[in-house]
Amino acid sequence: MSVAELVAVRRTRALQARAENRALTKLTIGPSPWVRVATLAALVVLAALWLLPVVWGAVTSFKHEAEAALPASWWPSMGWTLGAYQQVLSNSDLLIWMWNSLVVAVLVTVLTVLISAMAAFAFSQTLFKGRGLLQWLTIASIMMPGQILIVPLFRQMQALGLVDTFAGIVLPQVVAPVMVFILKRFFDAIPQELLDAARIDGAGSFRLFWTIVLPLSRSILVAVAIFVFIGAWNNFLWPFIVTTDPQFMTLPVGLSTVKNAYGVQYAQNMASAMIAALPLLVVFMLFQRRIVQGVATTGMGGQ
Repeated sequence: MSVAELVAVRRTRALQARAENRALTKLTIGPSPWVRVATLAALVVLAALWLLPVVWGAVTSFKHEAEAALPASWWPSMGWTLGAYQQVLSNSDLLIWMWNSLVVAVLVTVLTVLISAMAAFAFSQTLFKGRGLLQWLTIASIMMPGQILIVPLFRQMQALGLVDTFAGIVLPQVVAPVMVFILKRFFDAIPQELLDAARIDGAGSFRLFWTIVLPLSRSILVAVAIFVFIGAWNNFLWPFIVTTDPQFMTLPVGLSTVKNAYGVQYAQNMASAMIAALPLLVVFMLFQRRIVQGVATTGMGGQ
């Protein structure tokens, strides 16, 4: 394919995507242009209100510490400075905490997606005794607050000697009943004729799962992986309980321990928060379309 043909194909795809977006907009908002204008104006106002604290935090992180403590101080009159970032990076284990958060988030994401996909495949495409009961227990566990499991999970990790270890942080987070339910609903929609044809050709359950179901479910798996990664990165309660060694602390836990003998250092706190949010910003910029599709297809907007 020549360069001109490739450019033409990309333009055609872009036009098709724009047409689909316009159709979805008319379907969700309505055909009236005045309604669309009012809706977009309301969304702009809400977005500005949401961005206001973020902008304030970013500006504060570039202030001098003395000026950051002043009330109603928006613009840095003493000039911009990187002093808060230098202090945070040199006087704390921020880079270690970021690396720990990355390791924990990646391990939790990989294990959660793998375990949830296998469980969903078993519920969706196999028959075994007690299948209905296990499905109801999985759905019921979604309604159970995670906080009530903190004490038994900690006692279990303590008995296994996994306190202050990556295994102790990761393992209790890989069980995600809501992800099992979402993936099962998606697997139920896979054409049964395709799976039956593969079974006739001699494919076993593992081969069906690995070579047919997973490739067909790439979009939902990516969406689930993104949400699991974000949740694992931002998780504070469990890593805070199971870790006391700063060398194993994740970023949210480590930031809560950043204190100074002179009291609260607002500029340094905002600089730490900006650095902590940077990886998630990169993930969102890279997978923005996948995240939006995941919210639309999985119904996880309230998570």
